[in-house]
Amino acid sequence: MILKHEIFPIGQITKPHGLKGEMAFNTNATILEDVDVPYVILEPEGLLVPFYLENVRMKTATAGLIKLERVDSEEKAREFIGLSIYLPNMFLDEMEDTEFETEYFVGFEIIENQKGSIGRITAENESGEVLIPIADEFISEIDHEGKTLFVSLPEGLLDL
Repeated sequence: MILKHEIFPIGQITKPHGLKGEMAFNTNATILEDVDVPYVILEPEGLLVPFYLENVRMKTATAGLIKLERVDSEEKAREFIGLSIYLPNMFLDEMEDTEFETEYFVGFEIIENQKGSIGRITAENESGEVLIPIADEFISEIDHEGKTLFVSLPEGLLDL
């Protein structure tokens, strides 16, 4: 059984493409074209399931086409619309820090370089809470195993 803490998100399936089961997807990661990844993990009906890749083609830096084994029709491909695409944590080292989906950081503790621990990330954009942009210029280090995000925030940001 695959558990949520054993995987990380890299994108999302957006729509079927053609009649033979190919699907369009969005991603910020180049790992599917840079590394020989044998399978991805999807969550149909709330269960994390590995699906072996037949083919992956990137059309732009953030969009591509994916073909999974045993998904061989437009009807079957439609069942995957909106599902997040995950990879096992063993591929974390292959990822650039700038390529992670923001949902990956939910549950991470934030350590501000000057103020120390300022809390945990609870959601991507939850109103009524302190909102901190996850941007490269603020992140100084990511500890994936310890689920800690080290940041250096602009003066006064936490006072807003």
